[in-house]
Amino acid sequence: MFSETSYYFRRAAQVMGIGERIQRLLEKPQRLVKVEIVVELDSGELGTFTGFRVQHNRARGPCKGGLRYHPTVDEDHSSALAALMTWKTAVVELPFGGAKGGIDCDPTRLSPGEVERITRKFVSEIHETIGPYSDIPAPDVNTNAQTMAWIMTEYSRIHGFAPAVVTGKPVELHGSPGREEATGLGCTYIIAEVIKRTGGTIADKTFAIQGFGNVGSHLARHLALRGGKVVALSDVNSAIINRQGIDIPAVLQHVAEHRTLAGFPHAEPFDRDELIYLDVDVLVPAALGNVFTRENAHLVKAKTIIEAANAPTTPEADEIFDKRGVLVVPDILANAGGVIVSYFEWVQNIQQFRWELEEIQGKLHRYMERSFKTVWDLARSKNISMRTAAFIVAIGRVGKATVLSGV
Repeated sequence: MFSETSYYFRRAAQVMGIGERIQRLLEKPQRLVKVEIVVELDSGELGTFTGFRVQHNRARGPCKGGLRYHPTVDEDHSSALAALMTWKTAVVELPFGGAKGGIDCDPTRLSPGEVERITRKFVSEIHETIGPYSDIPAPDVNTNAQTMAWIMTEYSRIHGFAPAVVTGKPVELHGSPGREEATGLGCTYIIAEVIKRTGGTIADKTFAIQGFGNVGSHLARHLALRGGKVVALSDVNSAIINRQGIDIPAVLQHVAEHRTLAGFPHAEPFDRDELIYLDVDVLVPAALGNVFTRENAHLVKAKTIIEAANAPTTPEADEIFDKRGVLVVPDILANAGGVIVSYFEWVQNIQQFRWELEEIQGKLHRYMERSFKTVWDLARSKNISMRTAAFIVAIGRVGKATVLSGV
């Protein structure tokens, strides 16, 4: 996976004419922490897990990036996502570097008590690595506000009160209003910017969303509020379709009660793997990575793809989309809403002051709009893809900070 991220980086670096030595300097992670986590499970047996934290680049500020709890978490996976965070924070002009990490566990097979013990043990192993001015984690796959609350309280137990050590916390524990919906809302703003430039309105378009977790559900809600017709949704086990448009408030209520899309009475079930091939105006991958590959990219009918997930498109698929004229808004721009509002939360924690939701959403809109315009204009002026343009913007900012700081 890191090799795929490096491919996108090197393609943009070559367009910029950056030399090999500078490419190596900017490409490789600066630090990797790997720890073994041993906890007592509810059964009385010992559970062993491996935790990772990769800090990719600190040229522009403290490292920032999520923690995911998933069996696929490993060094390569974490390094790739840490690099993406470096470019993501740079492309939207946040004063952060990139980091990522997590634990190779499956929380769905663990009790809440076991997840809490694993989390606190992980913090006790990496507490010297993270901190409000060094590395600030946030939620990612299978982690949430409760996980961040455990991290904050465990870190504070060791170092003293430090709410700014993580973002994505509950509002009651110094979190920020609007953080939970930020990634989905940010994607909505990006979709609005795309449609503004390609014609029509959100209300004219049809949408399919792969993944109905935090990001996908909030995106669907905000699209529905703007009149968008969401015709298909999928989760880890199921998918539903209604060509007339899915009743989003009703499906949100159904999922809250049943924890799955399956059985929703006002739409038809279908094969979840077929969602990405539907003939819709806008397709949004909002689950895990490597969704689009060399084998399936030519079968995708949507003309616009908004990457709400991290790394959903392999380099081979990206080239196919580019040749076919499919507009792909890359992950480092499309899903940056979460880290933008994480930045707002961090600033509020540092200041010990809370902003109102309307102010946060207004700031988020301005950040997304400005960043999209920068990338769009560069892509059009240079006749390059949105992804290459986003990487060029990000690499330029990180490279300049590196040079000005001194190697």
